[in-house]
Amino acid sequence: MSSTSLESTLELWSTTLRQAKQRIRPLFAAPSVAASANAFLEGLLGGERRKTGWMRAEAAGDPGPWRQQAVLGRTHWDAEALRDVVRDYVLETLGSPDAVVVIDETGFLKQGRASCGVGRQYTGSAGKITNCQIGVFAAYVSDQGHAFIDRQLYLPKAWAGDPARRRTAHVPEAITFATKPQLALAMIERAIKAEVPFAWVAADSIYGVGEIELALRRAYKGYVLGVTGQHRFWSWDQNLDVAGTAEEIAKDLSKTDWIRLSAGSGTKGPRLFDWAYLPLATLPADALDAALDQSVWTRGLLVRRSLSDGSFSYFTTWCPVGTPVQTLVAVEGRRWAIEDAFETAKTELGLAHNESRSWHGWHRHVSLVMLAFAMLARVRRLANGTPPKTPLIAKLAGAVVHSGDPARGDAAGAAAH
Repeated sequence: MSSTSLESTLELWSTTLRQAKQRIRPLFAAPSVAASANAFLEGLLGGERRKTGWMRAEAAGDPGPWRQQAVLGRTHWDAEALRDVVRDYVLETLGSPDAVVVIDETGFLKQGRASCGVGRQYTGSAGKITNCQIGVFAAYVSDQGHAFIDRQLYLPKAWAGDPARRRTAHVPEAITFATKPQLALAMIERAIKAEVPFAWVAADSIYGVGEIELALRRAYKGYVLGVTGQHRFWSWDQNLDVAGTAEEIAKDLSKTDWIRLSAGSGTKGPRLFDWAYLPLATLPADALDAALDQSVWTRGLLVRRSLSDGSFSYFTTWCPVGTPVQTLVAVEGRRWAIEDAFETAKTELGLAHNESRSWHGWHRHVSLVMLAFAMLARVRRLANGTPPKTPLIAKLAGAVVHSGDPARGDAAGAAAH
C-alpha cells in the first residue's frame, strides 16, 4: 500500500467515525452521555482483543469503567432508535433491490443465572447445550457488502414467566415469550415496514416454515429457507408427480436432476455442492390473498448434496416463475455472510464481551457493536471504490462449474457428478 493510499484510508476512517458520532448524537439528551457513547464506540474499534469495560476505559484514558458502563445501564436512551439509525446507515452504504436479508442466531456463553435470558440451551456457537444467552439477528447482504440491521435477545420461557427475574434484569413489561421464528418474523416485518430494499430472505431450518413464509409471499419477497428432511412437499403440476418428505424426494432424484454449482467463494475457493431443484407449485400471487396482484410465483424444493460425504440439506423456496436454480443457489450461498459477521463482530468488535446483565444493557451493547460493524462495511465499500454494475447474485448465478445445458438454467439440464 502506498503512502497516499494509507493516508486516504486513515482519512476515510476518521471521516466515517466522525459521521457516525454525529448520527447518534440526537439519541442522547446529555452531552456527557454522548461523549461516553463515543468513547464506547471508539473502544469497540480499538486494537484490544477483549473489549471489557476496564480495557475500553484504559483506551479512553478513564480511571475506571464506570463512565462507559453507565451508557449500558444507568443512563436513559433508546436502543431501538439506535437500531434504526444503524439500519438506515447500512442501507445508505449497501442498499440494493436484489439484496438478501439473512436471519440467524448466535450464542453468548455466560456463567451464573443473573444475565438476562441466560440458561442452559443449545447454541451452535459451542455446538452443544450450555449456559448461554441467544440473540437472533438479521443481516443485510448485497453486492456492496453485508452488515447487521436488526437483533433481539431471546427470552426463554423460564425467564418470561418469572416476575422476579424480569424485574431484576429490567425486562420491559411489553416483552413476552416469543419463539425464535416469531422474533425473526418481527424483524422481517420491521424491514418491510421501513421499506428496506431487498428481494430475498435466507435462513436455516429453525426459521424455515410457518408465518414467515406467508408474510414474505404477501410482500412479494422470495425466499430460500432451510427445512428438515421430514418436511413434506407435493406438486400441483400435472406433469410432475411428486409427494413425500424432502428426504424421500431427494432419494428418488435421478442423475440428470443434479447440477454442480458454487454457492460463492469461501476461504479455500469456490464452495461447491451438487444441487437439485424441483419447482412444485406455480400459482398467481392473488391465490394467496385477493389483494395481491396476479404475478406468477413458484413454490419449490431445493436440495444440496455435499461432495465430501454425500449428505443432504433441504430448502423450501418461493420465487417468481422461471427463476433459475443458479439464482436460488446464490441466494442460499449468501447465508455465509452472517456467519462471517458473527465471527468478525465477536473477535474484533467485542460482540460477546457484554458485561451488563440487564435487557437494556444487552440491546445497547449489541446495537453499538452493530454500528461499529456497519462502519467497517462502509469503509470497506468506499475504499474499494464503485463495484461492478453486475449484481453479485447474477455473477454467482453464472458460476456453473458443470452443466448439461447452461442456457436452460435448470437442474434438469445437468449431468450428475
